Amino acid sequence: MAGTVLTPVVPAIRNDLGVSGTAAGLVLTAHGLSLAVASPLAGWTIDRWGLRTPMVAGLLLYGLAGGSGLITDSYPALIAGRVVFGIGAAAVFASTTVALMALFQGAERDRVAGWRSTAIGLGGVLWPLIAGGLADLSWHGPFAVYLIGVPIGIATLLAMPHVPPTGRRGGGTLTLLRTAPRLLNLYALSMISSFLLYVLIVFVPQRLAELEVGDPFTISVVTAAVSLAGSVSGYFYGRLRAHTGYRGLLGTALALWGLAFVNGALVSHPLALALSAVLFGAGSGISVPALAIMTGETAPPAMRGQAMALSGTANFSGQFAAPVVIGPLIGATSITTGFLVAAGLSAVVLLVLAVLRPAVPPRAEPAPEPAARKG
Repeated sequence: MAGTVLTPVVPAIRNDLGVSGTAAGLVLTAHGLSLAVASPLAGWTIDRWGLRTPMVAGLLLYGLAGGSGLITDSYPALIAGRVVFGIGAAAVFASTTVALMALFQGAERDRVAGWRSTAIGLGGVLWPLIAGGLADLSWHGPFAVYLIGVPIGIATLLAMPHVPPTGRRGGGTLTLLRTAPRLLNLYALSMISSFLLYVLIVFVPQRLAELEVGDPFTISVVTAAVSLAGSVSGYFYGRLRAHTGYRGLLGTALALWGLAFVNGALVSHPLALALSAVLFGAGSGISVPALAIMTGETAPPAMRGQAMALSGTANFSGQFAAPVVIGPLIGATSITTGFLVAAGLSAVVLLVLAVLRPAVPPRAEPAPEPAARKG
């Protein structure tokens, strides 16, 4: 819910604070820049000190900084809060994914990864709908949703199993990439997937406005369709993975994303536009667990925190870049053109995946890690 809960109030923020559409879009994505910068440090912290402390600290910062928009009335202060929020999100993103890799193995890991994708998707349905209701009161209202990070952080402190660091020195980022160069392929795919997601998230409200739909709750329903579809496909991820290789899963996701943007560019009815959200979400429910597990299996166990953190850097760099790159293009042409360009990017990456067949990791069990224990 890092940015999607605010989607319904982007038009209101734009009007109330007197900023451009691109500047308003940065409210959804500014945290991506700080997350990208802070992620390597978050990953090093996890590898050095274990999971629980970074996860708890990240959740608390996530809640407090994310909720700061409740009392913010200026654009610079709003962006500053989003930047600090991104630092907390960096720790949460890396630590939760490392926990998945540390606590589960093999087919069970695939199942849990799918359930995690389902949980993310269901949260993406619930929180935007709540945010849409709160947005009817004020554009500040949806920021209250982030405060949930505070009680979750406290619960994590009390209940999270202790997963100690590996006790082995793994080296820095350059050592990681020299040891596992395949990670670069995965980071590129992660960046592109996030870029495409936020092209959809940021500009769907403006596309709906072209179709004479502007109320926040309807916008939140369309946005929530992305997450709902992702929760369904994520639930079946374990079964899909049992019968399909990683390349096939990623190719399916890219094809669905391309169809989503073509549909979004051409339709003339809000319900038809909602189909784009469903198609994109179905692809994301497959790609998110696949890329997370591929990254974790490719990285050396002693450097897994850094590997997952760099994945966060790639993801949120893509989010940040979406309005910056596509926004001016849409401003100079149209949303239809922007969506067709996004569809073309999906097609190009799908072609590269099919023709050049870049290396992706096979199923491989990592070396045994220290057993998790309570404490």
